[in-house]
Amino acid sequence: MQDRAQSGEITDSSFSLDAGRKVLDTTLLDNPIWSALSTEHLGLALGDERARRYPVEIGPLSGIPAQTKESYEALSELARDGVVVLFSVEPIVPVGGLQVMRSGPIVQMVRETRGVEPDAGALTPRRLTAADAPAMVTLAELTEPGPFRMRTLELGNFYGIFHGPELVAMAGKRMHLPGLVEVSGVCTHPEARGKGYARRLMQIVIDEIERDGKTAFLHAFSTNPAIRLYEALGFEKRQEFHFAALGNDAKKR
Repeated sequence: MQDRAQSGEITDSSFSLDAGRKVLDTTLLDNPIWSALSTEHLGLALGDERARRYPVEIGPLSGIPAQTKESYEALSELARDGVVVLFSVEPIVPVGGLQVMRSGPIVQMVRETRGVEPDAGALTPRRLTAADAPAMVTLAELTEPGPFRMRTLELGNFYGIFHGPELVAMAGKRMHLPGLVEVSGVCTHPEARGKGYARRLMQIVIDEIERDGKTAFLHAFSTNPAIRLYEALGFEKRQEFHFAALGNDAKKR
């Protein structure tokens, strides 16, 4: 992790002046969850400068500025209400009462190109609302695109495709950092795959991010075959991370 992220002194500006123009500060992505919870999503964050997490109803993503005893002690307190998830360039070695419940390698990808091909499909995706949250959670539990809870859609716009009343595909936004927005929750019902739904929904989300002058990024498990789709949409691998879901002894499951 970079010194700026380790210090916890992250400002709301992700841009530095370079010859009179703004340059995106991608070092925030070296510790993305901590960066989001210390800037754009600080208002949602639970915790303090030692450790922060999203509310349980939004999701388990959590961040620490560095793997210190103090940070893990604070994170353990935040895990009393449920499992917490960390991303780290370095191997995750918790101390105290925290235990690793699940772990694995993930990749971070950033979209370097601009411009999205037009959506010429027959079905019209629509923006999802709080009324759709139960269907979104059901689809996420079936397809496992990553942690998804009843209030996750509060993090940014989500779009979905329906077969009749059933939600069969969705994609949206999760972490927000200055100048950067994460594409997340990308999933398709097994019986609706092969129709290009994920690609079309991602195009809508990416276009929305780029119209706001921001850069899209995402995370995926290293073995996820959808990485080929992400590459086709202009995403390039930037960094590999260790992923770990952590819980206190009493939270093992």
